[in-house]
Amino acid sequence: MAEKVRVAILLSGRGSNMLALSEYKRRDPDRAYEIVLVASNVPEARGLVLARRFGIKAWARSHRGIKREEFDSLLDAVLLEHKVEIVALAGYMRLLSPGFVEKWEGRILNIHPSLLPSHKGLDTHQRAILAGDEYAGCSVHVVTADLDSGPVVAQARVKILPRDDPDSLAARVLEQEHLLYPLALEEYCRALREDEAKEQERDAG
Repeated sequence: MAEKVRVAILLSGRGSNMLALSEYKRRDPDRAYEIVLVASNVPEARGLVLARRFGIKAWARSHRGIKREEFDSLLDAVLLEHKVEIVALAGYMRLLSPGFVEKWEGRILNIHPSLLPSHKGLDTHQRAILAGDEYAGCSVHVVTADLDSGPVVAQARVKILPRDDPDSLAARVLEQEHLLYPLALEEYCRALREDEAKEQERDAG
């Protein structure tokens, strides 16, 4: 069996997607990934409390008063210290610096509460309703330098109901996020290991 992919989760809030990723892993130890670190730019984030409760190492540093590049350099050092291979953004409400994204190219995933490429950025549910969209949803995508523009690896659709407001729609989309993200991360990590194995075979041949 291939060695599990070492994943770090970055969050800024309550950590509901972190919880979903952790629970998915807990239900089956043979998953392709293991969560080795939860990191945050908000030291009081609820998600850090949950991580420690689950026995996951947690790191936090406030980004206030620190240039973005300097903060990301600190974050990068912590990720390397824990031998992280994949970074999963789960409610991480801070833009990553271009240098960090470039260094971790192809190794950062994010979950966004819209059906990308529609409604990038914030206020996605309100914008979907105002646009008259039939469906809202969520997307797991690879992070690139352009906001919410990387390749989409998985999506889930949610029907917009006539009486929906942004809060009711957000609640139903979040339920789908909790189902979609673990599956997408699992598949992405398995594909990573398969690609590495093929590369090793080519080098050996």
